[in-house]
Amino acid sequence: MSCLITDDRVMAGDPMPVVSIPEIEAVELDDLGLLELSQDPEARKTHTALVARAEAEIEAARYAEAIALLTAERTPGLVFPDLALRALMAESWARMYLGELDEAVSILERARAVAETPSFSDVSRADVLYRLGCCRVKRSEIATAVSLYTVALELCERSGLPCDRLRAHILEWRSRCYQRQRDFDAARVDVERALELARGIGDRHTEAHAYFQASLIAERNREWLIARFYAEHAKEIYEDVDDQANVAKLLNNLGCLDFLLGEADSSIEHLKDSFRVALELGNEADAAQAVSSLAQVNLRTGQVELAEKQARQALELLEDRVDYLDEIGNVQLVLGRALLEQGKTVEAEELFLDADETFKQLSSVSHRAAAWMAQGELALELGDKDAAVEHYRRAAEALQDFHF
Repeated sequence: MSCLITDDRVMAGDPMPVVSIPEIEAVELDDLGLLELSQDPEARKTHTALVARAEAEIEAARYAEAIALLTAERTPGLVFPDLALRALMAESWARMYLGELDEAVSILERARAVAETPSFSDVSRADVLYRLGCCRVKRSEIATAVSLYTVALELCERSGLPCDRLRAHILEWRSRCYQRQRDFDAARVDVERALELARGIGDRHTEAHAYFQASLIAERNREWLIARFYAEHAKEIYEDVDDQANVAKLLNNLGCLDFLLGEADSSIEHLKDSFRVALELGNEADAAQAVSSLAQVNLRTGQVELAEKQARQALELLEDRVDYLDEIGNVQLVLGRALLEQGKTVEAEELFLDADETFKQLSSVSHRAAAWMAQGELALELGDKDAAVEHYRRAAEALQDFHF
């Protein structure tokens, strides 16, 4: 069942990108009238508090509020380089989760320029590369993201400084990439390493992130009971640390897993709760994913008209979100199948073609295979057995693990 939220899911081999680093113009503080401010401990205290408030807003998934704080005052970027780097990384993270990927990458290129100066350590440089990798994941540039994460881990090791939390986050995100590449063994290894690091420093929030990915890996291997166990454990930790955004995601996934395990009533209850929590947080994208999951449940239980209505609602909520291509494609498939069940073959064909194009941007073989399977179902409905066989063969060949 393809409705699980991954928060993100290709083929390896792209070279690591050369990220342009803009020149940092030398500026004298007294030319700007800021020399006195740079020596004022109260000014530093004020700016530190502002950045900390923004970071707290991000932890609570209030991304717009964080951006408003960070863009209201740019002075610390000129006076306090360490605060400038924190502010840039925080703003990029907030914009990434709002789907403003170009802006996030641009900000991170500025952050990378700051981090390359001698006053910063390799840990700071690794942190910037990690965040750049996350933006690449959101853009579905998976091979590039893997390269960035690998270099970031090397910088962490080279630094000799304590940075287990950062290392755990890098491993957890690289695991997502390996899942997209269908390398589940590598994905599992990274998750296990992330869990070990998180436990070692007593970071329960990071531990929950790792359990989230462990659940997804188990689901992809059709180990649904294990997947549900990990998802329930992650959800409990997210509730303990008051991370409601991830609670909403896990409620969605638990709903999907319940359905796969034959527990339809519990599935619908979880999905409705996911929709409610996401809306309470003002997160339309996650709400759309819950509606998409409900549409798939209704499609599979024969309520095709309701499935069509919910799928259209989900597509409206996800409009123009290039960071949710996997979900957009999934919804297009659900809507197409709902239309096919109602005999609307022309509209269904358009949706299946749209889904294939969406998944093509996602660069995921698994997702494209799902679109080809749907096209095969349509061909069978139209009585074109040869075309159906061709679509099914294409999907099967794409997913096979050996070729000779």
